[in-house]
Amino acid sequence: MSKSYERLAALNKSHVWHPFTQMKDYNNEDPLIIERGEGVRLYDVQGRAYYDGFSSVWLNVHGHHVPELNQAISNQLELVAHSTLLGMANIPSIELAEQLVNISPHGLNKVFYSDSGATGVEIAIKMAFQYWHNKEGRNKKSFITMGQAYHGDTIGAVSVGAIPLYHEVFRPMLFQSHVIPYPYAYRHEGGAEGAKEATITALRSLLEAQADEIAALIVEPIVQGASGIVVMPEGCLREMADLCRKHDVLFIADEVATGFGRTGEMFACDLENVTPDLMVVGKGLTGGYLPVAATLATDEIYSAFYADYREQKTFFHGHSYTGNPLGCAVALASLKLFKENNLLEGVRSKAVLTANKLAALKDRPHVGEIRQKGLMIGIELVRDKGSRESYEWEERIGVRTSQKARELGMLTRPLGNVIVFIPPLASTEAELGEMTDILAASIIQVTEG
Repeated sequence: MSKSYERLAALNKSHVWHPFTQMKDYNNEDPLIIERGEGVRLYDVQGRAYYDGFSSVWLNVHGHHVPELNQAISNQLELVAHSTLLGMANIPSIELAEQLVNISPHGLNKVFYSDSGATGVEIAIKMAFQYWHNKEGRNKKSFITMGQAYHGDTIGAVSVGAIPLYHEVFRPMLFQSHVIPYPYAYRHEGGAEGAKEATITALRSLLEAQADEIAALIVEPIVQGASGIVVMPEGCLREMADLCRKHDVLFIADEVATGFGRTGEMFACDLENVTPDLMVVGKGLTGGYLPVAATLATDEIYSAFYADYREQKTFFHGHSYTGNPLGCAVALASLKLFKENNLLEGVRSKAVLTANKLAALKDRPHVGEIRQKGLMIGIELVRDKGSRESYEWEERIGVRTSQKARELGMLTRPLGNVIVFIPPLASTEAELGEMTDILAASIIQVTEG
């Protein structure tokens, strides 16, 4: 090891507390320290290259060190790095808002900026709550979420989260939400149709009984991420949206993970022609460069806050870096690349290629299910294929498989026993081929070795 690496490793161990990481385990290993990125690869301080097989936590779109995105930030730096949106405006945030409205489901005409998916969700929840308060003081204060949902780590976002491992310790701090099942076909005895029916029936029953006190339903549309890349049966999202509309309950779509081409459409809601009342975007918004998120709202939502000053209907919420010009400038450049590189069509064709490459894994004895929508892929590993028996948490099967992938030259991060493969959308077919080869080899070596 070089002295430079040893110094950085020691400082990292002494001072950095990593997210979603058990530091006792982490500090017993030699840390991976990234120095630079190029295309779909990351390079550590010792010069080793790794494919970015999970898009640096699901957010990289065009790859790393992209000249057009670099230049957009450089150009904006020549003007101003930051200017607040509290009672002021800046050019990139205005132009980006126009672009977001143009590419989003019809009717989402207002854009409220923040700095992460979690804060975007927090904003959506508060908007929904205050919408009903402002609207003739209607007493609709509770929310519906879905089993194993993850919407971020702020208190409001955790309140509509439902992953016990992440959220249960904070339960005394949270407001209560109604929970209905997300349609997890692989783990439902009735398969896709049974899982869908269970979800729709639970939602319908809840709305028929309590819609008068429910402000909104929040959902990860089409693909539920942190629960293990669980894909909704076809038509489920549309039926959920229709039920909410029928019962006068707002529909919030958390597109933080699914947005910006991940599923093969610009937004997952587009797959079933759903327009939510509120939509949260983040991650891929800036191409994976800078922390910018946004909550989009309909004119109906916005109008409930639009009043004389004395009525005190203002949305009293904001962040220091809201509408940051550097982030908005690179987001504009990213959206331009979507068009110039015909990225959405590319994702659809690459999704077919990737599915074909991974098909051979379906017959392996410990591959339970391969779930995919666009370039969002989760491979659930099981101890017994016939009974679908899961590996025990302590066996760390997902961690060990991801460690093997790293040894073979690709980075990813598991979700329990589910191996995640979410490559940058700009990955070439050859690069996807090499990444899927590493993925398959890692799974086979760990589960059958």
